[in-house]
Amino acid sequence: MAKVLIVEDDIGICETVKDWLENQLHTVEAVHCGEDAIEYLKTYDYDVIILDLYLPDIDGLDILQKYRATGGTARVLILTGRNEVRDRERGLDLGADDYLGKPFHPRELAARLRALIRRDSMNTSTQLIVGKFLLDLTKLKLMRNGEAIQLLPKELTLMELFMRNPDHVFNAEQILQKVWSADAETSPETLRVHIKRLRDKIDVEGQPSAIQNIKGLGYKLSSENC
Repeated sequence: MAKVLIVEDDIGICETVKDWLENQLHTVEAVHCGEDAIEYLKTYDYDVIILDLYLPDIDGLDILQKYRATGGTARVLILTGRNEVRDRERGLDLGADDYLGKPFHPRELAARLRALIRRDSMNTSTQLIVGKFLLDLTKLKLMRNGEAIQLLPKELTLMELFMRNPDHVFNAEQILQKVWSADAETSPETLRVHIKRLRDKIDVEGQPSAIQNIKGLGYKLSSENC
């Protein structure tokens, strides 16, 4: 699962792609003009940017150029109806990672997004294993000692974040930014509630919690307790 920004002025296409990716448990934010895109990219971090070239106010290639010039490192998938080879060449030269022409099926876009995410991951497996836990990223299922644990979408996303980074301490702000969209109404209390629910499902009574609260710092998945 990844944090994705969609920059697309066609609201119908935008909503279709957003719904499709959210169903695959990605955290997705969407904007419909270049100015908003620039502001979001200044403020938030993303794993992948899906960028339409033909926006009403700013050319998508100009946004891409400015983003790369300021050190932006997210993978960029250009999404557009332009079919001219020179536009594709310029986009790739400016730092785009892939190019998808309209019309397209959301399934193809999702497959390309998965490929982009794998480029940044040393672990290209569709499974994450930490101690007794196995998270299947294809089936979106968590197992503990071979038994399935039913998790809600946000709980799965939290578990993926922790299992990709065992023993790493994340503060509340970092987790909220990685797991929730910018327009979601969240607070540290929101996170505490979700962490408690996740612990209730994954922990074994009488044993230390797999997710530890490091006082004053944040939360981590303890590999020792998994």
